[in-house]
Amino acid sequence: MEGFGWILSIILGGIAGWIAEKIMKSDHGLLMNIILGIIGALVGNWLASAIFGTTMGGAIGQVIIAVIGACILIWLGRLIRSKS
Repeated sequence: MEGFGWILSIILGGIAGWIAEKIMKSDHGLLMNIILGIIGALVGNWLASAIFGTTMGGAIGQVIIAVIGACILIWLGRLIRSKS
């Protein structure tokens, strides 16, 4: 969530994590949603930059990217847990 302050990043991360939680039908707490949303934004921005050469701008674009990244993280977490 480049260019946003800490408070806005936490709020948008929480929203993105919550949306990803609903999409992936998982159950996390508020803190985990915030962490998933913020790390998901980093992953999503990295992937978008690598694939498309750019990322989405603005708060809504960053929430979309963060949701995609958080869904990928939830999927990877499930994959790792099912292997062990």
